[in-house]
Amino acid sequence: MNIGFIGLGNMGAPMALNLLNAGHQLTVFDLSAAALATLVDAGATPAASPAAIAKGNPDMIVTMLPAAAHVKSVYLASEGLLNHVRPGVVLLDCSTIDPLTAREVAKAAASHGNPMLDAPVSGGTGGATAGTLTFMVGGTPSDFEHARPVLEAMGKNIVHCGAVGNGQVAKIANNMLLGISMAGVSEAMALGVALGMDASVLAGVINTSSGRCWSSEVYNPFPGVVATAPAARGYSGGFGSDLMLKDLGLATEAARQIGQPVLLGGLAQQLYQSFSTQGNGAMDFSAIINTYRRKASL
Repeated sequence: MNIGFIGLGNMGAPMALNLLNAGHQLTVFDLSAAALATLVDAGATPAASPAAIAKGNPDMIVTMLPAAAHVKSVYLASEGLLNHVRPGVVLLDCSTIDPLTAREVAKAAASHGNPMLDAPVSGGTGGATAGTLTFMVGGTPSDFEHARPVLEAMGKNIVHCGAVGNGQVAKIANNMLLGISMAGVSEAMALGVALGMDASVLAGVINTSSGRCWSSEVYNPFPGVVATAPAARGYSGGFGSDLMLKDLGLATEAARQIGQPVLLGGLAQQLYQSFSTQGNGAMDFSAIINTYRRKASL
């Protein structure tokens, strides 16, 4: 398949490489010359702009962009995709943005005759490189099936979440819960240790009791409890606190737009906002436990 790919950052570049490895022909664009060169060296054809990709007669266009403003610009601007792509080309946006923007852009695409799906991902840069990402996809069943082979070249778990925009709904709802649960586990672990309990023993109790959850069992934030968790390597790698803050912001803003209360989600957003402003945004999101730990124990 002839695929246009826009956005070759930490996630987009390995995703595009996996499409090349699967035998697809790629025309790529990114503002970074170095990122573009990496894909060209791997066999992709460079493009000078999103419009140039649209004019290249692709079968599908994939975008992986940082935020809603970038998605709107790439699709809706005068030199964006919709002013130059032929009707019928499938548009697949893998960015993580708010559901209402995803639906707004998809509506504009539909009026131009282009099916569009939102397909945000989970799995991080490791999953992007290994081709094991989870895709949460919103769009019609027929468009989903049409895009499935392309998605399967980049991911392992491909989930149809319903109508367009629902991929974003699934992503922000899940990550809001993740942020809340990590803050809860951090409070519990910090409290138990401050009261004199061994962290590993406490985690063992939680993980075989009603407090058990992924944030405690697999990704426990207390150093020394889970050898493979970021807490065991100084909170490096993993899912950055600023990325968690972004997703919590998307969730709370989407909730505001429809008048839906998300009290714990809002509190988690404020926790991560404070943590980020203290210079911790690049640390894994589980480092939020350092907000609760007593200084003497750090």
